[in-house]
Amino acid sequence: MKVKTIRMVSSLIVGCTLALLSVVGGSASAAESAPPAMPALAAAPAGQYQLDKSHASLLLCVSHLGFSTYTTRFSRFDAELTFDPAKPAAARVVTTIDAKSLELDDAPPQCNGIVQGPQFLDSAKFPKIVFRSQSVRMTGEKSMEISGTLDLHGVTRPIVLTGTFNGGYAGMPNMDPHARVGFSAHGSFKRSDFGMTSYVPAPGTTMGVGDLIDVSIEAEFTGPPLAAGGAAH
Repeated sequence: MKVKTIRMVSSLIVGCTLALLSVVGGSASAAESAPPAMPALAAAPAGQYQLDKSHASLLLCVSHLGFSTYTTRFSRFDAELTFDPAKPAAARVVTTIDAKSLELDDAPPQCNGIVQGPQFLDSAKFPKIVFRSQSVRMTGEKSMEISGTLDLHGVTRPIVLTGTFNGGYAGMPNMDPHARVGFSAHGSFKRSDFGMTSYVPAPGTTMGVGDLIDVSIEAEFTGPPLAAGGAAH
């Protein structure tokens, strides 16, 4: 009986030891396989920034017959930004859009002709759409109102966008050697205010193409080059 008890105790000790070694070994393996921590990055500097077209989108939404909200996009546009993260209210941006780059995925050919023709964009006569900011009013730590003018279809009118500064950095050694900042913005305007009144629904109906155009923008900009040894201080 005493020998049997000793064997049971020995088995328990061996089992616990193996279990402990397994946990320790597993933790070590997890630590070894964990990805390296991101380096500390310096804040984005003040300066001139250019749109990173590979990380930018410009979407438009409009009611179609009241049956759906049709979403489309401009595929060719550019922007130049003057920006200081310490003084975001002093920011200035100019955006230029190629009017012919409005994408109508799978739409009948005649639809593209109508949209690009005199009834809508008239892109042969007005090939560029331009937004120029005039002032920025901060509404929160990162949120803002961007007031400016929109040149569209030969008409210039004021427009206000609500925006968010999503952050940035001075650059990432060996990966992204320039400063980078990112923004989101939203706004709306009536196309009839810019002389595009074709197919606007009659009052009290939705049969047609909506007058109100909603705009959604996501944009990253690249700026001054990363200084040597550009980690956070």
